[in-house]
Amino acid sequence: MTAFDVRATAARVLPLIDLTDLADGATEAGARGLSARAVTPHGAVAAVCLWPRFVAVAKTALAGSPVKIATVVNFPAGGEDTGAVEAETARAIADGADEIDLVLPWRALLAGRPGFAETQIVRVKRVCGERALLKVILETGEIGDPARIRTAADLALGAGADFVKTSTGKVAINATPEAARILIEAVRDHGGTAGVKVAGGIRTVAEAALYLDLADRIMGPGWARPATFRFGASGLLGDVLAALDGAAPAASTGY
Repeated sequence: MTAFDVRATAARVLPLIDLTDLADGATEAGARGLSARAVTPHGAVAAVCLWPRFVAVAKTALAGSPVKIATVVNFPAGGEDTGAVEAETARAIADGADEIDLVLPWRALLAGRPGFAETQIVRVKRVCGERALLKVILETGEIGDPARIRTAADLALGAGADFVKTSTGKVAINATPEAARILIEAVRDHGGTAGVKVAGGIRTVAEAALYLDLADRIMGPGWARPATFRFGASGLLGDVLAALDGAAPAASTGY
């Protein structure tokens, strides 16, 4: 990849980033700092993604900017108390969340109870209504089997997910090109209007380029835009800005 290619790719990646801080020790000051980083001299990221307790802080900090406020529910475990998840979602939206990243109750799916998982998505989607985008985190690294990942993606899209997302970033295996391919193909086969979010372990422009190449090959150039493709990452922005500023980007760590 030439320097020109790196810079061009970095320019594509920047508006696709969900700039994320879901560390266990996250603080209100950290949420303000994350929000400040979200609007750069080269443009803004798509969204900030943080714990529900910091949604109102980010909403205030980013008022007047194009950056969306995303938060997580049923996170990270993907539990089965759907009523609690609905309440968590409603509070987050009331605080100003524009996007909800819901962890699929994937253990129910693997235990042969797909209807339970589907019902939870349907109920949370009902809470979101037209007020918030719903991204469903499949936890593909824990599901493991490609056929089951595809089943999970089909289930989520059929239940109303606006995006399907690979991972929480909290397990041993998070985003992988194989999982991303399965999710992009599922979106394609459901009409191509939903989106895909890859999250967990993507730190460099070179790594992000692998996923953009997948999207371009499967969906065609121009499909991957903020409405249809996101990178959930905490460290990727630094490498993107280095490339846009003309500094040497980090080498890919591989997979």
